[in-house]
Amino acid sequence: MFNKETYIRRRAELKKRVGEGLIVLFGNNDAPYNYPANSYAPMRQDSAFLYYFGQHRDGLVGIIDIDRDEEWLLGDDIDVDDIVWMGFTPSVSELAAEVGVSKTAPLSALRSVCHLDERKGGSIHFLPPYRHDTKIAIMDLLGIHPSQQKDAASLALIKAVVAMRSKKEAQEIEAIDRACNIGYEMHCLAQRLIKPGQTERYIAGQVDGIARSLAQGNSFATIFSQHGEIMHGTPTDAQLEEGRLVLCDAGCELDDYCSDHTRTMPVTGKFTQKQLEIYQIVEECHDYVLQVAKPGVCYRDVHFAVCRLMTERLKELGLMKGDTDEAVSQGAHALFLPHGLGHMMGMDVHDMEGLGQEHVGFDYKTMPQLDQFGTCYLRMGRQLEEGFVVTDEPGIYFIPALIDDWKAKGHCQDFLCFDKIDTYRDFGGIRIEDDLLITADGCRFMGDEQKRIPYHPADVEKAMM
Repeated sequence: MFNKETYIRRRAELKKRVGEGLIVLFGNNDAPYNYPANSYAPMRQDSAFLYYFGQHRDGLVGIIDIDRDEEWLLGDDIDVDDIVWMGFTPSVSELAAEVGVSKTAPLSALRSVCHLDERKGGSIHFLPPYRHDTKIAIMDLLGIHPSQQKDAASLALIKAVVAMRSKKEAQEIEAIDRACNIGYEMHCLAQRLIKPGQTERYIAGQVDGIARSLAQGNSFATIFSQHGEIMHGTPTDAQLEEGRLVLCDAGCELDDYCSDHTRTMPVTGKFTQKQLEIYQIVEECHDYVLQVAKPGVCYRDVHFAVCRLMTERLKELGLMKGDTDEAVSQGAHALFLPHGLGHMMGMDVHDMEGLGQEHVGFDYKTMPQLDQFGTCYLRMGRQLEEGFVVTDEPGIYFIPALIDDWKAKGHCQDFLCFDKIDTYRDFGGIRIEDDLLITADGCRFMGDEQKRIPYHPADVEKAMM
């Protein structure tokens, strides 16, 4: 949690941006794992609530009444029975004071604090809910059915939150840097443990242990798989096999901010020539982003620049053919790169994605989202600004089912060398991902310079020795 003045300042700016009405920010509750008393732990607070009210306790609601110039923190104080099991927890009034809020009330007073009967059509602002208990609370408070709440969410509030959270403050940047330093420890451990015969599940578990012992936990479920062609491959009991590649995509949360890195390694600790040729293309694309990403540049343009570079290099290997610009325009490259170059990152690993990518990653007035295969998964396309944190994660994947589908349909056959591509069916996939801070005149890796996770081929092989 930052100092009290941070949250006072943020709420004041939010009020100016929204302008009028009542803002209701719901915190999260414990989520039952398999019965009510056995919950997922630790509880993950809602990021928007954290950003403006800073407290991690469950069962809290923040109210910002712009019209009445009042701020409230609502929640129920725990009783002695809770203290027996969970220990002492500060009162709601004490929690409120820590973030500069003077008014508190129990949850049962939510409707009266909102003065709903007096508003008679005045604006009530809430964000799109993603948890069912929050949806029920909104229905109880406002009478809006859960199926209609996404459309009923406040566009003014969404835009205000996105504008504020997109540009990271210095203390947020510092927090992400520290989270990335833990990411370094996670991935370096994985590189040291990888060897034939070890299981995917064991190494992923060790990686998760770093996140849980040095940070608050994982920022998302760890991806660790020899089937790197599967975007979100879950670790299994499969043993690592000689000659295969293994992909590790993992990150942590530290002080409410995330890291997100991906590395791809040869199980034997040494790339084959075939693996190295594909790996070096991904490496070049990854590093190219560092040269061109800067304020004023649209990340969608960076994405397509990477796609053109990738196409040129795949043509040199005989996997693609034809005019590069036309191939990219037709989406032929998406056989190998079926996702976008990156996404926003911050308090959420896909920062604010629940608020809608049309608001977070795109300015739809000037840049409509494309529905072409692959490009439709581009989560970040808008113009970059100083203070943005985005991921840089190009990849090349050989997905047998997708290859067969496109080949049978003749899709993009003027640009794809299917006979040569068929010889890569068991290759897997390669992704290299780092987190970038957009600076005044360019960009930089997040995390300390001396804690850069090895990704150049020679460095990877040395780290695995």
